[in-house]
Amino acid sequence: MKSCSAYVIYAKQSTDRREHHLRDEVFICVPKPDSFKDKYDYRFTSNSLIYNIGAVLTSNDNNNHFLEAIEELNQESDIIRTGIRFNGYTIIKESNKIRNTLNVCEKLFASQVYGIIVEDTSPSDPITYTTTLHNIPTIGICNREAFLSDKSLFPTYVRTVASYTNQADIWAELLTYLNFNCVVFIHSNDINGRRVQNRFEELADMLNIKVEAVIEYEPGFPEVSKSLDETKSQSTCRVFILYTDSEDSEALFQQILLLNMSTTGYVWIVSEQALMAKNKPIGMISLSLQNFYSTDSHIKDSVFILGSAIRNMYYTHNITTPPSDCRDIGRLKWSSGSILFDYIKKEKLSFGKTGHVAFDEKADRINSEYDIINVDNNGNNQIIGRYHFSQSDYKMLLSINDSLIVWSKNSSNKPYGYEVPNHFRVATISEKPFVWVSDADTNGNCPVDQIPCPLYNTTTGVEHKYCCEGYCMDLLKTLADQLNFTYSLHQVEDGLYGGYSFVNNSVRKVWTGLVGELYYNKADMVVAPLTINPERSLVIDFTKPFKYQGITILQKKQSINRHRHPLASFLQPFQDSLWVSVFVAVHVVALALYLLDRFSPFGRYKLPNCDVTEEDALNLSSAIWFAWGVLFNSGIGEGTPRSFGGRVLGMVWAGFAMIVVASYTANLAAFLVLDRPETPLTGINDPRFRNPDKDFNYSTVRDSSIDMYFRRQVELRDMYSKMQIIYNNSEDAIAAVKSDDLNAFIWDSARLDFEKAKDCELSTSGELFGRSGYAIGLTKGSSYWTNKVTLALLGMHEIGYMEELDNKWIFLDEQICDKRDANSPATLGLENMAGVFILVGFGIFAGIGLIMFEIVYKKRSTTKLKRIELTRNAVDKWKEVMENRRIMETMNQSAKQRLFQKHKYNQSLRQDESYIERSSDTTPYTVEKGLNAIKSDTIRGVIHEMRPKLKRDYSFGSESQLNILSADSHKDLSYKTSNTRQTTKDKDCKTSKSKTTTTTTTPTDYMSLV
Repeated sequence: MKSCSAYVIYAKQSTDRREHHLRDEVFICVPKPDSFKDKYDYRFTSNSLIYNIGAVLTSNDNNNHFLEAIEELNQESDIIRTGIRFNGYTIIKESNKIRNTLNVCEKLFASQVYGIIVEDTSPSDPITYTTTLHNIPTIGICNREAFLSDKSLFPTYVRTVASYTNQADIWAELLTYLNFNCVVFIHSNDINGRRVQNRFEELADMLNIKVEAVIEYEPGFPEVSKSLDETKSQSTCRVFILYTDSEDSEALFQQILLLNMSTTGYVWIVSEQALMAKNKPIGMISLSLQNFYSTDSHIKDSVFILGSAIRNMYYTHNITTPPSDCRDIGRLKWSSGSILFDYIKKEKLSFGKTGHVAFDEKADRINSEYDIINVDNNGNNQIIGRYHFSQSDYKMLLSINDSLIVWSKNSSNKPYGYEVPNHFRVATISEKPFVWVSDADTNGNCPVDQIPCPLYNTTTGVEHKYCCEGYCMDLLKTLADQLNFTYSLHQVEDGLYGGYSFVNNSVRKVWTGLVGELYYNKADMVVAPLTINPERSLVIDFTKPFKYQGITILQKKQSINRHRHPLASFLQPFQDSLWVSVFVAVHVVALALYLLDRFSPFGRYKLPNCDVTEEDALNLSSAIWFAWGVLFNSGIGEGTPRSFGGRVLGMVWAGFAMIVVASYTANLAAFLVLDRPETPLTGINDPRFRNPDKDFNYSTVRDSSIDMYFRRQVELRDMYSKMQIIYNNSEDAIAAVKSDDLNAFIWDSARLDFEKAKDCELSTSGELFGRSGYAIGLTKGSSYWTNKVTLALLGMHEIGYMEELDNKWIFLDEQICDKRDANSPATLGLENMAGVFILVGFGIFAGIGLIMFEIVYKKRSTTKLKRIELTRNAVDKWKEVMENRRIMETMNQSAKQRLFQKHKYNQSLRQDESYIERSSDTTPYTVEKGLNAIKSDTIRGVIHEMRPKLKRDYSFGSESQLNILSADSHKDLSYKTSNTRQTTKDKDCKTSKSKTTTTTTTPTDYMSLV
């Protein structure tokens, strides 16, 4: 073995605990400090398990502290019982960073160390990159940069000093202790500044500290004068937190002093790096990390943390051999190193050299102890308190001696944290009777007793002019007079009281309504019926209540719980299916009666007889009339059935009608008279709220105190989830109750009592619950004005001013309502039977309409029949004339031919004796002349001969109808034809006499001659 007279001999045994046997021994020589020559004996037993720990330190003194800590660790009873031992290997850091990295690889990696402690004084140390790249747990004892918390770059890096980001935790505790609820945050635009800002905003949101503004500056160019001046004029907050480094702090303080922002009323809390500035303002508060410069303490705590983690891992895991070469990155990445790193994060030292040592999920040191520093009037740093770990409470505590604090030059009075204004931007909301809103006149002016309260629409950019009066407006004017402040009033744009919602399922809340006006600095004061509740109290300040109230339920008084419209109340005793069945049964029975009487041999059904006037038979219309008459118990004058079967059916139908009418009457009485009014709600625990049916609905107003009350109370969340609709304002909800669209409205008792006093149809149900009060809201941290307004309100209560406002506005239009005993039966009113009257009116108008239709129809039918009759008579006359004309023409032609033939014949007989006479006549021979010649002696013979012929060929009629004038009278022959028609009217068999129309036609001359 190599001689190691000037070295400490460490025996490293490669051991596998599972196989329980020793493997090869490796002896490494490490320089042995002189002070250790006689103090420690480094001879170990052959079966000890050896774990090497490395260190990269800046001096030999720190090396000695490290080796001393290793020996103390080996002397720990917990370590001795496990049978393991720790060896220490160190290197001294040089100024050359590359050489330092090579030394780590050549010496520490070759020694196969299980963890390395680094005195990482520089912001970016390549040693840390190298060791963590190989998954070797590395504990830093000096570096506080925020980027080392990024585990994607430094997966196995741990540090025993707090990160710069940790200051945000102490700042939040300071603000809470000093009761400052607003802050302006200033930070550098680098990774440290952004990490500190993010951490502080998370804590501020949880502690309800309002961040009024955030100002960023570029490192190396700290120009914030313009931003500070704007914040000074736009925000009333006077608490500033500044995160900066030592290089930029002096330039920033110079700008602050030039803007005169370090005087009385301003509060400055700065990072601990800024304490190095020479021009730091008097009264500034800062921090100082304890034990930061105690390197030996950090070395010892690091050794014990690492040794304890290896010991704990030894019991549960097989710890593999760490890498021995820096160059084997991928092949020799140590898997046990990540597991050991997780064990290190879980380690805690309750009584460490640097205090209570613990780590968060990023392996950053938590529970670090700080001194609270205050700059006194001489510019010196004075410790005024401590932020330390309490072993008894087992948590961090902040203790400050308030009497030692200097807030500004020669001033020990604590500032308010905000500028005390004399002019307030007051927000309100329309809510009768507390705030009555009306339109301004055409010029935008309001009456003397009203206050202008415009409503600004940010979407359109239009400001609408309104005027406000009421309970709260009188209160605002009185407060302004007593406390000597001015104000400008406006209405909240969204019309909500104020609720919150979470952004993208995160913990960040977004406030709406009046609360949002204060939270987002759009208003300084809220004067409205704003209810105090825990959620709102976390983000705004409330005065003492100016009116106490609770939550109650508004509903409309009901006489009967109907499922139909009041106009259809008389139909309610029967279901729709029964009404349809009765209607169908009436017509089926009527049809059966008609058929029975029609086909019965003893029935009255007969064919219409025109000459008989006996009672009409039972037709279908009479049967329907009979069926309806029996059903309605009305007298039947005619059209009753005569057949035996029809009469039996009629009796059965009469019994059916009696049962139906009696049942309807009984049910109608039960529905309209005997029913009691619907039982009013008994309160919030009424079963109808817990298990509402489909016809019962209830609601409240969105983002109101009642809305938050239901969401906050576990036993009421189920009720809240069953609300079918949430209204945007109380006016719409109350109107819905009045119109029966909403059964119950849950709201503040003060407003509902006002509505009940005005309208006797409304009532409140149950006892008050969720008792609270209306108060005036102010921005968070406005303790000065909150106290002043509270004292003024208490004085108003004492002198009875609030009762005067109640009588003036709330009980102004109170009505005297008729109180009826709930046990008395309901009486019928017009609204109950209005449907019956409407039905009668409908029947009257239907009868008038039908009779008018009948008159018009009859008139049109009569006119049409007359036209048809006239047309038929005209056609018949025309046919008779044409027929007579045709017959006469035929007779004339026949008579002419026969007369001509006869004449020729007679002429031939008397040719000789008349020859001379004819010869002497020089006139032409014509038929007339021939007729005249034979007229006197042959007419009788011709007529006697032609009469049978005419009768046979032309059917003139009977012999008596043919009248021939005597030839001696020489008169014209005339004849007469007659036609008789019989007209049958009405199917009820009533007859009318037939009329005979005689038309006389004069025949031609030839027929007259005949």
